[in-house]
Amino acid sequence: MILAWVISLLLLCSSLIMYLERLTVLRVMEVKTIEHAQDRFMAAEKSVLQCEENITNLSLLTENHCFIQPAGKNQWLISSKEKPSIQIHVLLNEKSGVVTRLNWRQAFE
Repeated sequence: MILAWVISLLLLCSSLIMYLERLTVLRVMEVKTIEHAQDRFMAAEKSVLQCEENITNLSLLTENHCFIQPAGKNQWLISSKEKPSIQIHVLLNEKSGVVTRLNWRQAFE
């Protein structure tokens, strides 16, 4: 009887250890996924910022990583080509050449 109790206790401890190992692996995967998503989000923001800064002289860009569309009088909609897609709405003051970001959003498909 005592032997059966000890064996069941050992099986319970081993299943607990397996559960903790799986939980640890899932946590590591979660952290790596978050880091990867943040890196991609920062890269998309960097490309949109580069297009925003050079909106008056788009020919200066060696590579265009953005879609640029007119959105009205002196307003432009800039969105990144990379995923996740970031869209910004900017106002261009033609007299001073100052670009003002009106808003931004992450575009979901």
